[in-house]
Amino acid sequence: MKRLAMVMVILVTLAAAVVVIAQSQLPGIGAGALLFPSRHLNTRPLPEGCVNRTFKGDGPMLDGWQCRSTAAIHRGTVVYLHGIADNRGSSIVTIQRMLPAGFDVIAYDSRGHGASEGDRCTYGYFEKRDLQHVLDELGVDNVILIGHSLGGAVALQAAAIDRRVRAVVAASTFADLRSVATERAPSVFTPSLIEATFERAEHDGQFVVNDVSPLRAAAAIEVPVLIVHGALDRETRPVHSERVFGALRGPKQLLLVPDAGHNDALKSDVWTKVERWIESLR
Repeated sequence: MKRLAMVMVILVTLAAAVVVIAQSQLPGIGAGALLFPSRHLNTRPLPEGCVNRTFKGDGPMLDGWQCRSTAAIHRGTVVYLHGIADNRGSSIVTIQRMLPAGFDVIAYDSRGHGASEGDRCTYGYFEKRDLQHVLDELGVDNVILIGHSLGGAVALQAAAIDRRVRAVVAASTFADLRSVATERAPSVFTPSLIEATFERAEHDGQFVVNDVSPLRAAAAIEVPVLIVHGALDRETRPVHSERVFGALRGPKQLLLVPDAGHNDALKSDVWTKVERWIESLR
């Protein structure tokens, strides 16, 4: 019995030690996962009509493409903003559809992604400033933003502060960083560990989590916005886009795609609707 009691004491002590270690280590692990998404280089060939280009962001240099339309009528510039752990390669469809329609297209790897500089993702906090610097460099003032997931969130946050943006297409966006990160957190993360994770991320990333909010930005957006979201999205639930849509005060349209998940909301038939929506902006 004495031996059994000793074993139980050891097991309880070990369990307590594991809990202590988890509480001390998990916030750092969580913050790292939030700030440092997987980096994947673009492997797609340079699209026709495009040239390789480096843009100066709000600090980091951003690797990208500048694509010029040869259509008879120039209608403005489209900037494509990719999702988390992605790169400018996912802009191919946007380029193929927008150049013939008379739009120049800009696509670049977001900071901390692809071949761009920067090693931390802040989900729009600094990325919206990067976009402003890119527009400054291009000298354009008639811009449509098309973004997916992270890119959609950046587009919405940028549209709230930059008058050069005339319209936004945001696909699979999140409403605010705190909500979506909490929803995606593994079950081992308790509310207190999640809060500690945010605090660590804010310290290491030098940003404010609560300021990353497309939902809050929506109330300040006056230009037309098309929100697209897959009804089957389990990564970022459709309610995020619905909340953003409800907060928008300007012209708006919400398109829930019945058979789409997170990464395929902008399917070919949906693109046809996007093009019609853009055409209606004239």
